[in-house]
Amino acid sequence: MQDRVSECPIEGAMVLLSGRWRALILYYLSKGSMRFNALRRANAGISQQMLTRELRALEDGGVISRTAFPEVPPRVEYALTEAGEGLMPVIDALGAWWSQTEARRAEAA
Repeated sequence: MQDRVSECPIEGAMVLLSGRWRALILYYLSKGSMRFNALRRANAGISQQMLTRELRALEDGGVISRTAFPEVPPRVEYALTEAGEGLMPVIDALGAWWSQTEARRAEAA
């Protein structure tokens, strides 16, 4: 993780969740474990390199786990950890907030 510049606990969470893709990846994993290509299809527009980078960052942050199965061909699945499960109410609340905000903006227009 990056060095923090303040004592605010929100900073660490924002560093972990920063970027366009991480919250989306967590959202899809909240439905159950997924393989790499399924995550890539669910997140249309993400490149293979970016998905790999984001999955590694989330794994390093302790919110997802990576399980490699000793099969031929190799199979790897990603899933939320206990910490990731604990983060889902925050992600859900953020989504609900955005839906309400969009609705208010549409009414005002």
